[in-house]
Amino acid sequence: MSTNATSRVSSGPLLWVNMLIVWFVWGSTYIGILFATESIPPFLAMGTRFLVAAAIMVLITGATRGWRVLRVTRRELASALFMGVALLAVGLGTVGLAKDYVPTGVMALIIAATPLTIVIWRVITGDRPGRYTLVGVAVGLVGIGWMLLPGGTTPVSGSDGDVVFWSLMVLISSSIWATTSFFSVRLPKPRDSFALTTYELLSGGLALMLVSVAIREPIDLAAITGRSWGGWLYLVIFGSVIAFSSFTWLINHAPISLASTYAYVNPAVAVVLGVALYSETITSDVVIGLTVVLGGVVLVVSGESLRVKRLRPVPETEVT
Repeated sequence: MSTNATSRVSSGPLLWVNMLIVWFVWGSTYIGILFATESIPPFLAMGTRFLVAAAIMVLITGATRGWRVLRVTRRELASALFMGVALLAVGLGTVGLAKDYVPTGVMALIIAATPLTIVIWRVITGDRPGRYTLVGVAVGLVGIGWMLLPGGTTPVSGSDGDVVFWSLMVLISSSIWATTSFFSVRLPKPRDSFALTTYELLSGGLALMLVSVAIREPIDLAAITGRSWGGWLYLVIFGSVIAFSSFTWLINHAPISLASTYAYVNPAVAVVLGVALYSETITSDVVIGLTVVLGGVVLVVSGESLRVKRLRPVPETEVT
């Protein structure tokens, strides 16, 4: 999520504890989504996940920062609610539907291109990135294109056309995420990042629940398996609360080049867990695409660390 402030660079065990959480927890949430939506309808699973996480964030925010930080103006509230719908409802709603066709590792790789979209917007708005950054964008897009070629990815179900279609939908939703986060600096948001996140979780959850009701997703608690309950609970606690708190700490205490490494560690974690826990298949094209995409993102991060010598906030990137 977004933050508005930075502070001095920290080091030591606390830094690396938070790095490990962001690296591995966010990468593992793709498997959590798969498990949760095995027997829970996708919009219901994601909507309730965010609503429960929002309630937890209210308690955490009130206990640690004081209830007054949740008091925001109408314009700040409107901006936060809009961002929650655009970032969480669109992004995670698409992932919840695409998981029936696109392997988790491939989805993670596509979403890893979010920083590349942000760089493209920087170029369009007149902020010229360095050479390595621009080369990284080109390399990353080539890698994504390679994976999206028909036959390049083994479908979870459906045809090669289904994989291409839903991969493109994930790419579009991640682009919406990147575009919204890039222009969010111009919106009158709540100053406290925990308050902002609370309202984003609330609006994202409500939007997904409205879709669930509109399409009449079935609610059968007796049909929900233990593995789905476990996946859902994991998403609420670890994906939406703990990992976010670690990321918030990192972007206030760590260099951008270090905090951004989650963007290319997460896909590797998702691919490995998809094979180990969900028997997904890794084809040669996925291996090539993974290597190329990660190489592109590494170039982007490296280029930015060379260009920017002082601590800066990391552009908001998709959290699953």
